[in-house]
Amino acid sequence: MSEPQISVSVKTHFLENESLPDKNRFVYSYTITISNNGERSAQLLSRHWIITSGASLKSQEVQGDGVIGQQPSIAPGESFTYTSGSVMDSEVGTMQGSYTMLDANGDHFDVAIAPFTLATPNQLN
Repeated sequence: MSEPQISVSVKTHFLENESLPDKNRFVYSYTITISNNGERSAQLLSRHWIITSGASLKSQEVQGDGVIGQQPSIAPGESFTYTSGSVMDSEVGTMQGSYTMLDANGDHFDVAIAPFTLATPNQLN
């Protein structure tokens, strides 16, 4: 039996109208698409994030059930997309983590989420 094949892609956006740079408040949204490229359905049970602010290099861990209040089941060939957000004290930061999932056979597995950058426009070359 093949391993579940789940891929994760991320798009980020700086929310200028919600940010207060003079108060070191920078708000970002991120849209994540979780795609099931395997042969078995998989349900997202929980998330684990490590959020690091670039200015202070201060890390924060966030864990919880599901994403945006949901624990979606993703059928083979299907995707699930959601948007969430993060508030940081700097113009540049990173997020990385993992999802814990359950496949159709009742096996738990983790899907790594590669580090991605949250940055205000023109901060990175």
